[in-house]
Amino acid sequence: MIGARPSPVRTCLALAIALAAVSASACDKPREPITVEEGAVTIQNLTADEWRDVKIVVNHHFAGGVPRLEAGGRVNAPLSRFTTAFGQAFDRGRQSVFKVDVTARDQNGKLVTLTWGDDQRK
Repeated sequence: MIGARPSPVRTCLALAIALAAVSASACDKPREPITVEEGAVTIQNLTADEWRDVKIVVNHHFAGGVPRLEAGGRVNAPLSRFTTAFGQAFDRGRQSVFKVDVTARDQNGKLVTLTWGDDQRK
């Protein structure tokens, strides 16, 4: 029927469905730029800029990195790939991760820094 008004039940149902969809998306856990799980460190570039000369340091001594990380991109590196200046590899059997520091430069040369964890061993 042309020009007919929708029934109040249909209007309420449509409103409830829309509200449920918005509520569900609002409850999603925000992504973290640094995660440590299952023996790996994952770094996500959540910015709109490419990062260059990305350095990742675990527990102040174990270093790794990548030359660049695209905007929205991520790098997943096993902890065993991080080494000290003397070549000692990170050993998950003997150590746990308490801190991860990330430094990089954006496209304009501005310093980007991220930190996960703290200086205290748990």
